[in-house]
Amino acid sequence: MELVSFDLCPFVQRSLITLLKKDIPHQITYIDLDNPPDWFTEISPLGKVPLLRVDDAVLFESAAINEYIDETHAPPLHPEDPLRRAHNRAWIEFASNLIGIGYRSVIAQDEATYLGVMDERDGLLGHLERQLSGGPYFNGSVFSLADTSFAPYFLRQSFTEPLHARESLADFPKCQQWRDALLALDYVQQSVPADIADRYAKRFGGGYLYGH
Repeated sequence: MELVSFDLCPFVQRSLITLLKKDIPHQITYIDLDNPPDWFTEISPLGKVPLLRVDDAVLFESAAINEYIDETHAPPLHPEDPLRRAHNRAWIEFASNLIGIGYRSVIAQDEATYLGVMDERDGLLGHLERQLSGGPYFNGSVFSLADTSFAPYFLRQSFTEPLHARESLADFPKCQQWRDALLALDYVQQSVPADIADRYAKRFGGGYLYGH
């Protein structure tokens, strides 16, 4: 398997966590999304990463990629119960929205815009907080594809938390506990470059959050 990646992409990280968790041999090809190579634009229908190349086939969208990896390499990371599995899939989509909120917060150019985005974030985290139970993971003691989907958001939140009081998870203790459990995992730590926090700051240093 070849994962086509951009080093800061949270959606790529989802798939890489899954590959690492399952100990699947793979290679990673990094591209510059600001100046993508011709071969990439020819095979990426939406011009986005991740892509997973399996022989002559190309898969796109991290949720679809993760489902394929999970279905072809045991043991499964989705719940066995169909209702709980559908429930997890819905919250994986929710995680995509939360990642989008995180991106909007770091590109905000002024305080008013930033605070408005953070109000939206707090609304989403409130729903998530009520969803969580005993932990340490989304489904309790068993790591799942839902965890791979939220880990990228929580990692990036850990970078921005020291920058502004509104970044804190203090009002969402279950989310904070879950974040800490995810970020302690070797396969989460290994799913990003060692200097990703510095790369993230450099990429988004022109926004309000990093510059205020």
